Formats: sequence, C-alpha cells, structure tokens
Amino acid sequence: MAADQPTTAGSFIAASRGILDHLEQTQMGSIGEASALCATAIGDGGLVHLFGTGHSRIPLEEMFPRYGSYPGFHPLAELSMTFHTQVVGANGQRQAMFIERVEGLAEVILDNFTFRPSDVFIVFSASGRSAVPIEIAIGAHERGLKVVVVTSVDESLARPSAHPTGTRLLDHGDVVIDLGTPPGDAMVTIPGLDTPVGPGSTIAYAAIVNEIKVQTAELLTGRGLMPPVLTAASVVGAERSAQLFDDAYAVHATRIAAAIAPGTGA
Repeated sequence: MAADQPTTAGSFIAASRGILDHLEQTQMGSIGEASALCATAIGDGGLVHLFGTGHSRIPLEEMFPRYGSYPGFHPLAELSMTFHTQVVGANGQRQAMFIERVEGLAEVILDNFTFRPSDVFIVFSASGRSAVPIEIAIGAHERGLKVVVVTSVDESLARPSAHPTGTRLLDHGDVVIDLGTPPGDAMVTIPGLDTPVGPGSTIAYAAIVNEIKVQTAELLTGRGLMPPVLTAASVVGAERSAQLFDDAYAVHATRIAAAIAPGTGA
C-alpha cells in the first residue's frame, strides 16, 4: 500500500460485499416471494406501486424506467419528501424530513389512485419509523393490496417507534426484506473520527430491486406475459431500441391512466 493511501481504502467495498452476502444468504426467500407477487400483478395487467421517502426514493428510479427495466412498476415519489439537492432554504432537507413524519398525509396520497385487487405495494424505508411510509403500508392493506416492505431490521429496532400505533414499517409487510444495513446506515469507521461514514442502503436497495426485476421477468416470460423491455441501441440497434421504448411507454401510460381514473378505489 502506498504511504499516502488511506488505511480504510477498500473498506466500503468490503462492507458492501458483506451486505450483498447477507442478501444472498438470508433474503432470497423473501425476494422470491416478492417477485411472485409482482409477476401476478403485472401479468394481470396491473401495477406494482413503489413508495419511498428521503433517499429511499433511489430504488424507485432504479426499478423503472431505465435500461433493462419494463413497465408494470409504478414509481410513486412525492417531491416534497424526496427533493434534496437544495439542502437548505426553500425545498430544503429540514422540510422534507418534517413532511415525511406528518400523520395522515399517506391517505391523501393514496386517495389519488384506483387500485386493482392484484396490485402490490413495495414500500422502502431504511429506518422504518417515519409516519408516511408506515401509513402507506397500512392504507395499502386496507385497500386489499399485498405489501412488500424493504427496510433495515437492525436500524428499525434500534430506537422506539414514534408512530401512534407503536408499530414500525416492518410490522405491516406481508413480505419483509431486510437490507442488512447497520443502525445509522453508515458502515465504515475512520481512525480518529467518532462518527461512521459510507451509507450502505443504496447498495442494498439496488441489489434487491434488480433481483426482483430479474426474477419477475423470468416468471412473466414463462407465462407469455412479459412486457417490452427498455433496451439500448447498442444491444438491439437504433430502430428496435426506439420501438421498444415507444411500446414500453405506451404500456406504462395505459396502466397508469387506469390507476388514476375515477373508480371503486378508496
């Protein structure tokens, strides 16, 4: 090692490898259950709704739309709780953190949509203690939907619940997938620094949603129900790539239009 190279070089990569090992060794059953629910929802012409606040918005965008993804997943991101780049001042982080704790807001969000009985909700929250994600899961259940929870069990249990029900997000999942990240999320301790750095939930989120995406695609393909996949021109050529994008967006638009149309939803 060079004299000026930090002694922690590679520590975050090693910690991330540990997170991936945790997922592979302990969470594949839950991921498989989640994938089966997703395949049923998408195969039935419905949607898998994805919700997260704060930096738990990241897995929503990782799932769809991007290369190698396909319609049937509905990223449901409220900008008031997921817009971070201004940090301070108008649209600042303090406001976003306050809003995600507001009780009753989840019902206002959910009332915008009409849900099919086979639809699924995946709710992401590393801490699992904020009011809005918890109440999104509760509201989805009340509407008859299956709920998949993606959270850090250790982080969630590290502090008491702040919700009036005394529950955490993990208490409201039909399927619970554990991120495996430590309390506080940061994974690397620096000599001479008393606070850890390098959050791990982003790595875990990306691995989980892409594993679900891949397994769901295999299930749908086996049933002859696979939607078009967003695919780069470098893989299939410019003409087919453009057609796949148009086809995928058309499928997505049709499903979203049905979800926001007046119906029998709550």
